[in-house]
Amino acid sequence: MVRRVAVIGAGVGGLASIKCCLDEGLEPTCFERSEDIGGLWRYTDCTDGGRVSVYRSVITNTSKEMSCFSDFPCPEDFPSFLPHHLLLEYFRMYARHFDLLRYIRFKTTALSVRRHPDFATSGQWEVVTETNGIQESHVFDAVMVCTGHFQEPYLPLASFPGIETRFKGRYLHSQEYRDPEAFRGKRVLVVGIGNTGGDLSVELSRVAAKVFLSTRSSTWVLSRLSDHGFPFDMVNTTRFNHFLDWLLPSALTKRIRFQKFNSWFNHANYGLASTKSSKFKLIVNEELPFCLLSGTVVLKPNVKEFTESSAIFGDGTTEENIDVVLFATGYVFPFPFLEESVRSLFDDNRCLYKRIFPPKLEKPTLAIIGLIQLTGSVMVGAEMQARWVTGIFAGWNKLPPASRMMADVLKKQPLVKRCVMLLHLGENLKMSFISYTDEIASCAGIKPSVLRLLLTDPRLALAIFFGPCTPYQYRLVGRGKWRWARDAILTQWQRTLKPLRTRVLDDSS
Repeated sequence: MVRRVAVIGAGVGGLASIKCCLDEGLEPTCFERSEDIGGLWRYTDCTDGGRVSVYRSVITNTSKEMSCFSDFPCPEDFPSFLPHHLLLEYFRMYARHFDLLRYIRFKTTALSVRRHPDFATSGQWEVVTETNGIQESHVFDAVMVCTGHFQEPYLPLASFPGIETRFKGRYLHSQEYRDPEAFRGKRVLVVGIGNTGGDLSVELSRVAAKVFLSTRSSTWVLSRLSDHGFPFDMVNTTRFNHFLDWLLPSALTKRIRFQKFNSWFNHANYGLASTKSSKFKLIVNEELPFCLLSGTVVLKPNVKEFTESSAIFGDGTTEENIDVVLFATGYVFPFPFLEESVRSLFDDNRCLYKRIFPPKLEKPTLAIIGLIQLTGSVMVGAEMQARWVTGIFAGWNKLPPASRMMADVLKKQPLVKRCVMLLHLGENLKMSFISYTDEIASCAGIKPSVLRLLLTDPRLALAIFFGPCTPYQYRLVGRGKWRWARDAILTQWQRTLKPLRTRVLDDSS
């Protein structure tokens, strides 16, 4: 019987896990190695100590209504897309409202998480922590690992001949980047065109002498603004659109999607992507197209090698006098505190049942929370995982036998597995937001039925089906049902528009 639960990390997944443990009558103890909550989203000027945090100018890519905790809407006066300091303030409000801070042990590092000698029967774990140089051993009935997938910078220097031996300039990982001042007047090469690479290229273009952006993949660039200026995710992440994706042939849906992307600007003209691209990524960036159009950012193919002061690219072109190379190449997630025999049970999240449980463990008392990358908010996915997991720990939800879990894992594995394991890019983690959250919600018994609501509450049913798939939908039924969920759904557009109504227009003029 699970009672005491160790929660590793006090970021968004850790906060949700503490709260869900309390909801199920469990006793959580959270170990956070820094002095505050927020994880990745707690910005600091310091880059020492190996802690990963956002850069100074970062703003969320998903809107507040699509990213909030399911029973705690963002304040209506907060903007739709939050700078890091406002998102951290929201986390603080959540922690205070549900009294979560007293369950967190700050400045405490989890050194090791090992199976208890009688794990096969008890499912317990031995957790060794360190606080101010003093080590302490604990025994817990279950462990929730909430460190996410931004743990250690991935710097593939071996893939760039000459960067270590010949190049005389400076090179660094985006984890070390805080603001653009150190790059003023420099010729900068950014390697990698994910969301971070795109953001940093745009920001650096305002102060650098020249910015080159190197990419090996086709990339479609989206805007946070959709039709009529509404948040893109609220307009597009709907059950209706999800149903169309399921109903129509994949080739047709891809063609429709590409046409919509190109309706903003023709990506082929900019060298970003073509409609014939078989492999591609999506990034969110309103300013990058204009930077390319104005020449302040120049798009380049993959780097072949470096000389003392130049970069030679795969197409044979060369850019001279490169001062700084900034690698926006992602992160690895090694979980160094987990014993090797447990780490070896999963290569990446595709080896986990529902991207959470190692299926080969004798007892399902270890859960990996937040090791996902969705087409929507990871925060919502992490909370959904925590609700299901704590329901399992409390005995309300059940897992299938190990054989069925393994069969489910194998079914979702790619046909050809990579020989070299690269646990840094989101491609292994990327999943449909609605598909995944609905899947976990079904397991937890909290997925709403649109058809049933059509009979009992047609207005709510239509808002759920045609409107944005906001997290409040998962508080309408089942354990954890929230009495204000219906109201939150029906007023979500009001909260979206409220911070924009700072100047009243006279419609008669």
